Amino acid sequence: MSTFADDLIRSLNEALAHAKGAGPAMVHAPVTPREVRTQVRLTQAQMAPLMGMSLSGYRKWEQGTRQVSGPAATLLRVIAREPEAVKRALQSR
Repeated sequence: MSTFADDLIRSLNEALAHAKGAGPAMVHAPVTPREVRTQVRLTQAQMAPLMGMSLSGYRKWEQGTRQVSGPAATLLRVIAREPEAVKRALQSR
């Protein structure tokens, strides 16, 4: 069998295990940008640069017209827990 076929079979087995509730997959609770922003007491104009995006792009998240990706959701979780650490990390550039 080819490497592609082996990878395909392995990924399908992982998907099946995940569907059954087994396997190494990790599921995180959904994160809401507006809730994180209000929790850390920032305006949309202050939050957008922390996320590395434009204000209009950030607003689309809050309006629900744009979905939060996996890495962005992770950053939102970090901001919710340690907003000052993210600010410090971005200021040191």
